[in-house]
Amino acid sequence: MRVPDDVAITGALGEALEDADIVLGAMPSAHARAVYGGMVRYLQSAACAGLPDRSTAAGRSRDIIFVSVTKGIEPGSLKRMTEVAAEVLAPAFGDSGGSPRGLRLAALSGPSFALEVARGDPTAVVIASADAGVAASVQEEFSGPTLRLYTNDDVIGTELGGAVKNVIAIAAGVCAGLGLGSNSMASLVTRGLAEMTRLAIALGGRRDTLAGLAGLGDLILTATGTLSRNRAVGVQLGQGRRLADILGGMRMVAEGVGTTAATLELGKRRGIEMPITEQMHAVLDQGREPRDAMRELMERRLKQE
Repeated sequence: MRVPDDVAITGALGEALEDADIVLGAMPSAHARAVYGGMVRYLQSAACAGLPDRSTAAGRSRDIIFVSVTKGIEPGSLKRMTEVAAEVLAPAFGDSGGSPRGLRLAALSGPSFALEVARGDPTAVVIASADAGVAASVQEEFSGPTLRLYTNDDVIGTELGGAVKNVIAIAAGVCAGLGLGSNSMASLVTRGLAEMTRLAIALGGRRDTLAGLAGLGDLILTATGTLSRNRAVGVQLGQGRRLADILGGMRMVAEGVGTTAATLELGKRRGIEMPITEQMHAVLDQGREPRDAMRELMERRLKQE
């Protein structure tokens, strides 16, 4: 794909932020805190530049909308990406922490392989924000003939759907790598959605969000699509390759690898049963054989759906 002539590329963070109306955060989740942290001094400078006494950071930076498109959970803190952004960007908005007033945040998620979006394949995604005006602004700015945005005020469900579906996609890849058929894949994806939904609801998300584009839609794409990096990791694990060798040969990040342990810990803290995530954690971090993990899932205690 050729970068359009009117798109300027820069490696300077301050230059990228200059006069920005919307800032997209598309970095790996493990680096989000550092990248947002690097923005603070530029945002403070921009804010103070328009004030007579330069006493507070309350000017230009308050006009910017920050949109996270990262589908992951921060290792260690177990925070969602908008939570990380709110915490780190707080000093630029006259606050020392938490979720400062005036910070305009949104999360964009849904079934959207970048390559297909870039070549103009019709794509529908979700823009979620607690501020309906922020969501509507991004919807209006980004929507076009081949990209349709739906607004949503369920940021928690939208972000968790985008993050946890990567874990289920690795498991789906394992099924494919083991040579298992459509029965296995359908069962895995369906029960994976149930697992995602239980966790999201426990953390304050909504069931309807997980049944929509940011949940089921993104799960179907990532669990079955050939462009899915997370599924590709699972396929190779199912074929017997070591995780270190798989990751060593990748140029891009498979967010599900790092998100699995964080997801499992979130579930444990809320008392949520997450058998697929538990088995993927055992495969990724404890060396369990993929076939043994699949057998363990099938031999669990019988129960109602």
